[in-house]
Amino acid sequence: MNQEQLAEQLHVTRQAVSNWETGKTQPDIEMLVKIAEYFDVSVEYLIYGKEPTTNSGEEVHRWVWNRGRFHFALSWYPERFVAIGGVLAMIISYVNWHSIGWALLHGLMNWVYVIYYMIRY
Repeated sequence: MNQEQLAEQLHVTRQAVSNWETGKTQPDIEMLVKIAEYFDVSVEYLIYGKEPTTNSGEEVHRWVWNRGRFHFALSWYPERFVAIGGVLAMIISYVNWHSIGWALLHGLMNWVYVIYYMIRY
């Protein structure tokens, strides 16, 4: 697609499209919505170059495998794994040593590691 064809689709001049490409001017928000609809992408993708990765205010880690128009996304919430890991460490410790003290110690050590990881990274 060239500038003239895009300009026809958006009902603007070719010079306007050229100015957007060279960075001399930027399209207004209404035009961004039209461009996003035309190319079937989000406005965030046009502005930032990537899709947003948050979900209702929570941080979501997401891996996306792109193959043409096919997207396979895997999302997970790390706090769930931390909680499961802490509980699992406590259960394994209690089963092995039959001591609630060791179980609590290993559960606490799990949280110390999480705090260390958050500070470091």
